Amino acid sequence: MGRKERAKERREKRLQEITELRKIPYAAEDRWWSSETVAVVTGANRGIGYEIARQLAGHGLKVIITSRDITKGQEATTALREGGLNVAFHQLDILDPVSVKQFAEWMDQNFGGIDILVNNAGVNYNLGSNNSVEFAEKVILTNYFGTKRMVETMIPLMKHSSPGARIVNVSSRLGRLNGRRNRLGDATLREQLADEESLSIELIDRTVICFLEQVKHGNWTSGGWPQMFTDYSLSKLVVNAYTRLMARTLCSRPEGQKIHMNCYCPGWVKTAMTGWQGNISAKEGADTGVWLSLLSGQPVAGKFFAERREISF
Repeated sequence: MGRKERAKERREKRLQEITELRKIPYAAEDRWWSSETVAVVTGANRGIGYEIARQLAGHGLKVIITSRDITKGQEATTALREGGLNVAFHQLDILDPVSVKQFAEWMDQNFGGIDILVNNAGVNYNLGSNNSVEFAEKVILTNYFGTKRMVETMIPLMKHSSPGARIVNVSSRLGRLNGRRNRLGDATLREQLADEESLSIELIDRTVICFLEQVKHGNWTSGGWPQMFTDYSLSKLVVNAYTRLMARTLCSRPEGQKIHMNCYCPGWVKTAMTGWQGNISAKEGADTGVWLSLLSGQPVAGKFFAERREISF
């Protein structure tokens, strides 16, 4: 059996284990949430976002579905309400600062804040062996700057509580700093992004701006960027770095005011984003995000997860 076959076998075994774990109800002492706990899921009109919203609502939380498209968002909300779930909808375009601000104001007025924020909204324009950077600017603006905008705008709305508020950023293994096939070619930059002392917002922003400048001038192929789904991979790499950086600050707050921020890879999921070419369902892909959102006991911060296990950045 080759390396790929062994990896596939391990993954399938782990997914089977998770399927069994999901059948076990949360113990009463582990349920830190209630029907008044408010979770926001961006890009929740379909795919992984829809499944995360459905599963969180199924655990008894009040879930706010957001979507850039009003009609699709309302349709998703209606479908979940017909299933007896406590969900509400508000239009949200994470690319638009005005839209994000209006959403924050609506959340404050109607719910008094947020307990859980799942940043799922994102885009990818590459499928199969395609590696075009035609839409690189939109990918970076959405996946990184849009996520960053949501975090910065929603932090003041995160509710204080003894378990701590939660932020979960949907990411990808393609954004790992030291992935075997997709690592950054610039060893110095890789070390700077990995080092807790040198990591900063300025460094992260400068990295993506440099990439976009090279795309603009047509010389990005020699820049040492990830070789697979380059723009998408880089957008997730910097989301991961941003998660690590922000988690340090948010988790160092006084007790009762902490925000636990992590990221996770859902896997290669059968959704519109992958052209339905994935190897797991949206239900399976959503699982770790839901598990991370509801983690009880001593919540972690600044970590990267897949299949309910911590993985390296």
